[in-house]
Amino acid sequence: MSKADAKEKMSFEQALEQLEVVLQKLERNDCPLEEAMSLFQEGMELVQFGRRKLQAAEKKVSVLLKEAAEFIPFDSGEDLA
Repeated sequence: MSKADAKEKMSFEQALEQLEVVLQKLERNDCPLEEAMSLFQEGMELVQFGRRKLQAAEKKVSVLLKEAAEFIPFDSGEDLA
């Protein structure tokens, strides 16, 4: 499995955790420029991944809300209690 495949299979929460690790490494300011650039790129990929996950979740919620709005509960007029 490639690194890209592994990223696509991670959860939103795992991506956030990985992004935190990347940010902590970048904030230390002790890595060489090449490593910092690589970490920055990884961080941006994780941000984009997170955005895609959030957009998919928002779309699902929107569909569910639309379906719920179309649902009309049966009201027989009788109190069942």
